Amino acid sequence: MSETFEMFCYQCSQAAGGIACTKRGVCGKVPTVSRLQDNLIFALKGMTAYLYHARELGYTDPEIDAFLEKAFYTTFTNVNFDAEAFVNYALKTGEMNIRTMKLLKKAHIETFGEPVPTKVETGTKKGKAIIATGHSLKALYELLRQTEGMDINIYTHSELLPAHGYPGLKKFPHLVGNLGKAWFDQRQLFARYPAAILGTSNCLLIPTDAYKDRMFTTGPTGLPAVQHIDGYDFSPLIEKAKELPELEEEKSDIVLTTGFSKSVILSLAEKIKQLVEEGRIRHFFLVGGCDSPMKRAEYYREFVQKLPDDTVVLTLACGKFRFNDLPLGEIDGIPRLLDLGQCNDAIVAIELAEALSQLFGVGINELPLSLVLSWMEQKAVAILWSLLSLGIKGIIIGPVLPAWVNEDILKVLQEGYGLRLIREPEEDIRDLLKT
Repeated sequence: MSETFEMFCYQCSQAAGGIACTKRGVCGKVPTVSRLQDNLIFALKGMTAYLYHARELGYTDPEIDAFLEKAFYTTFTNVNFDAEAFVNYALKTGEMNIRTMKLLKKAHIETFGEPVPTKVETGTKKGKAIIATGHSLKALYELLRQTEGMDINIYTHSELLPAHGYPGLKKFPHLVGNLGKAWFDQRQLFARYPAAILGTSNCLLIPTDAYKDRMFTTGPTGLPAVQHIDGYDFSPLIEKAKELPELEEEKSDIVLTTGFSKSVILSLAEKIKQLVEEGRIRHFFLVGGCDSPMKRAEYYREFVQKLPDDTVVLTLACGKFRFNDLPLGEIDGIPRLLDLGQCNDAIVAIELAEALSQLFGVGINELPLSLVLSWMEQKAVAILWSLLSLGIKGIIIGPVLPAWVNEDILKVLQEGYGLRLIREPEEDIRDLLKT
């Protein structure tokens, strides 16, 4: 494989790798090894984000820690310029990210119970309010516990929507709904509602003057001119919520459903098998990932809208907000839209694919299953390599290719894994349903 990659940047005659090249990025000839290093850094960052949330709940894995130590050393220091080694490290990162997502899934379920299908309101109720955004179920739990009986309504935003499906979180009656969609709507959303706001993880935007004085961060997060809470004593946040005006009641006809865990879906396995064998379910699509504000990302809503009625959509991460309000209906009691959870819950999709593979007695690549993924940041890169490490082929990604992909890397991904960029929805649907 190493012969596939150009090992030197001939533009400035420096050894490839980016670290040694003083003109990195300026001459337009960034070496492939440097791009592979960037890719690995992104994937490792995503993996550590999942690991952090597992550690919040007291779950650790020394094997994961040891791998991260070696991988970061190999990547961030001037020790390795072997392209093939970085491809192998990326695949190994994919494997270890699967291990990390399994650890986080275990932490979530053992702490809060396994998710169950739950309908989530998207309007507001009259009363004082706090909006929690990010990924941390631990922070959300502590907030819910500390505000119990205080007549303060708690709303989730973006990647905290799946929290509503966990028994240990949904038991709090003041967890009343979800406001907004993906991460990039927060400046408009947070300015609109006079609520206190808690940021619990990545996917935060620099706040505007309209709400920065009522926003708080916790954990690893930090924003300029925003009060940080070190630990989980949310007293300052709660006091701010009490000072602010009440939200007015705002009705919404949109009700979202989340909480389709592995156990819930596998409890329907025999029925799903029957419907597939009868031809009533023709194909499964996993459509989701990290959303982005690009106009090209409108593709994902159009794609789902145009799917035939005999198809089922699995979804996860904030990419689902492109289409999770669509009334797709059911196929003999099986919902056509199944929200599996946060981006880290890609492990649920992987485990479901493995279970369906056993159920139908075929390999994962022979299943009537297609992956149409959106990406924006590091967690999506980690998940992509997790899928590739399992040998899954034919993945479609968008709305654009990651910046670390050049012609050499794209060639390897295309020839080895059949990965390609999204096209027009109708064209992609037609081709995927032929396979």
